[in-house]
Amino acid sequence: MDKKLGKSARVGIRDVAAAAGVSPTTVSHALSGARAINAETRVRVLDVAQKLGYSPDLRARGLRSSRTFTVGLLSDTIAVTPYAGLIISGAQDAAAEHQSVVLALDSTGDPQRELLGIRTLVDHRVDGLVYARMSHQSVTVPKELGGIPVVLANASSAELEYSSVVPDEQQIGVDATVHLLGYGHLKIGFATVTDDVPAAAGRERGYRTALEAAGIPVKEEWISAKSGDAQGGRAAGREILGRKDRPTAIFCFNDEMAMGVYQAANDLGLSIPDDLSVIGVDDLQLITQALVPNLTTIALPHYQMGHWAVSQLFAQTTAKSDVRTAELLRCQLVQRDSVSAPKR
Repeated sequence: MDKKLGKSARVGIRDVAAAAGVSPTTVSHALSGARAINAETRVRVLDVAQKLGYSPDLRARGLRSSRTFTVGLLSDTIAVTPYAGLIISGAQDAAAEHQSVVLALDSTGDPQRELLGIRTLVDHRVDGLVYARMSHQSVTVPKELGGIPVVLANASSAELEYSSVVPDEQQIGVDATVHLLGYGHLKIGFATVTDDVPAAAGRERGYRTALEAAGIPVKEEWISAKSGDAQGGRAAGREILGRKDRPTAIFCFNDEMAMGVYQAANDLGLSIPDDLSVIGVDDLQLITQALVPNLTTIALPHYQMGHWAVSQLFAQTTAKSDVRTAELLRCQLVQRDSVSAPKR
């Protein structure tokens, strides 16, 4: 820190401006991102601000703008779920781009804890709130959030007043099936869940669409719906693979079910990927990299959903726009070792 400022002096915008050789207005624009400025100038200002130890006086800014520079994130079980916790990381990074912070609360699926979380965030006068879910669900936004800008993450709603961001579930089904088709598989099964959720419907729709586009009839006996865990995957795998005319590949609703399909294949003396190719969804690395062979899967865009949701909150509040957006994010296929060409 500049000795002239003194050890206890607070570094202000004018100090940063003097050191960077720009005006205080330019510094303000560079730090807030509220207006576009020359990229080189913005980098120089940010570098100087960091070296000087500048931090914004959020209380003073809040009094001037009636904002608290905080964003709430209310979820069901995201904070305690390893891969879905990336939603929080994405939200934090987007908030930091707007000189704000995220207050994240987790209800663990308890309605009373959710209500307490809502009251807490309302009491803290958050500038907006991300209402998030661990798995893609259709939700009804609690009436207690009325009056606060809300964006849904990994959730959708019939209420058109809310912007939302979710994975493109149908495209997941298409991409997984096309990947198997690309290896020459013409006999592809689908291990799905019994739950009536958007992810199950979308992924099955994509699976059927890809097969039909390839001119391959869908065989209903190769589709099995069970619980969405390893036990359900094992049951689905045994049901599909126990047939005389069995598929050479199985697309699984998630990685946990894929783990169960591995177990079913082992029970039946089948080798992966020599006798059976398997692909999952989630990229839960506790599973995908522990299975032998490592599981090919489709990673869900949790980080991107958190980042998009917070960015959308700021876009809505800054522009004071009533336009709402339903965003579909395409997911990335992570290729490992569980898929190969079928035996001839």
